[in-house]
Amino acid sequence: MTFEPGARTAWHSHPLRQTLIVTAGLGRAQKWGGPIVEIRPGDVVSFEPGEKHWHGASPQTAMTHIAIQEALDGKTADWMEPVSEAQYAEAPAAEHTA
Repeated sequence: MTFEPGARTAWHSHPLRQTLIVTAGLGRAQKWGGPIVEIRPGDVVSFEPGEKHWHGASPQTAMTHIAIQEALDGKTADWMEPVSEAQYAEAPAAEHTA
């Protein structure tokens, strides 16, 4: 999946674990209550079952990732509220280390 600059998911969770493998560009990810982290090609990011999070591109650069998640009773995600402009605009606190 490719996110154009500034594009991101809404807050969401998965009934089972999700793993992202960043293949191109510069992105951002955030777990509920945690800092925004920058994600780059080669980074692998995992979210635990039920962990509220979002991910997408940086404001100026597109980001492409492979997302791996399993379905539980036919469901792969629970979608929640949009990530606000204020939430997205927070400066990344860290760079993810694979």
